[in-house]
Amino acid sequence: MHATTERLTEENIGKQTKPGPAMQRLWILMSVIGPGIIAANADNDAGGIFGYSVAGAYFHYRMIWILIVTTIALAVCQEIGARMAAVTGKGLADLIREEYGVKITFVAMVALLVANFATTVSEFAGVLSAVQTFAPSWVRFIVLPALAVAVWFLIARGSYKRLERILLGASVIYLLYIVSAFMAKPNWAQVFHETVHPAVGAGISVNTYVFMIINVVGTTITPWGQFYIQSTVRDKGVGIKDYGLLRADVLFGSFFTNFIAFFIVVCCGATLYNHGYAGGINQLDDAGKAAQALGPFAGNWASILFAIGLFNASCFGAITVPLSTAYSVTEALGWESGMGRRVREAPLFVGVFTALIVLAALTVMLFPKNLTSLMILPNIVGGVLLPIILVLMLRLVNKRRLMGKYTNSLGANIIAWLTTCILIGLSLTLLITTIFPSIGK
Repeated sequence: MHATTERLTEENIGKQTKPGPAMQRLWILMSVIGPGIIAANADNDAGGIFGYSVAGAYFHYRMIWILIVTTIALAVCQEIGARMAAVTGKGLADLIREEYGVKITFVAMVALLVANFATTVSEFAGVLSAVQTFAPSWVRFIVLPALAVAVWFLIARGSYKRLERILLGASVIYLLYIVSAFMAKPNWAQVFHETVHPAVGAGISVNTYVFMIINVVGTTITPWGQFYIQSTVRDKGVGIKDYGLLRADVLFGSFFTNFIAFFIVVCCGATLYNHGYAGGINQLDDAGKAAQALGPFAGNWASILFAIGLFNASCFGAITVPLSTAYSVTEALGWESGMGRRVREAPLFVGVFTALIVLAALTVMLFPKNLTSLMILPNIVGGVLLPIILVLMLRLVNKRRLMGKYTNSLGANIIAWLTTCILIGLSLTLLITTIFPSIGK
């Protein structure tokens, strides 16, 4: 009798402590989500905020249509990287080295390093731009070294799990841009009309229009973002059995990042466009100036929220871009990598992200007057170099020997190849109209 009672008690305890199906699904979801949301949100970095601000200030709402197109293209590109990681258990640089050898890998890494250094510089420039909204320029000698040290310790001494929690929390701060946009009181009917029926606008040259398209595309779909998502999916250990949840994570992240971008464009379009920016009378030197300019038209709180969002976005990028670069370079050379590793354990991994952080902080401290070029450059560099990375990705994901039944569908191939071809065409157009200005007028 006592034994029976004891056994029933144990069974009841087991029933009480064993999580139900709903809780089990929640735990599985929490173990998978992160890489897609973080990789996509990191695209809304300092250069991204500035690029979207310029698009709204100079073109009103006529550039919003690009966000719809890039949302689809970003979702496809990010999903390809996540799927390759889940199937192969390897990062993109690993696969490029194994499948194409040292020469092709070298070209890809040079392209990535150029784009990523420019992007890291823009992140520190974004931090300075946000801080200078409320403080004098000399604070850069305090803020930038402090940020560099904080980022270094977070990567060198932290774990991926802790970093993921921090970045997911930072993702929520992007919602401030929605508040800023509503405070700007836009004409929503006009917003949606210009989105559906965009026009180039009077007095805008082909060169300027193409430049802005590449700027918007280049900040939404980035070379480093493709490497980052694949490395983080691999590091998190997400396998193909969780592909459904992983895909949902990627698709939601792609939608969310451009959803925020939409409100940034609307916010600046509703205020700055109508006050001298469209005709070039006023100039946006950096995203911090955009935050300052909002004050007289949308109120001081709109200006403050915009600046906080810029600071958050810049810090977000200052963490993810150097980390992505370190992963990619070490994978390409077959060296040891991973967060929290000591110098003796992963010297190249630690050396790469340390060099990027230090050089970027020094560049911005020494050239604080060049924030415009520092923040817009990576968008253009990324937009021009991205086709190289996309071509390699598409060739890899369509190898049945590598991916088995998880090769690209026809639809994914059409969208990805179309994106690549359009970027190549835009880059060539920008190059030609820059060399021969009369053509672009």
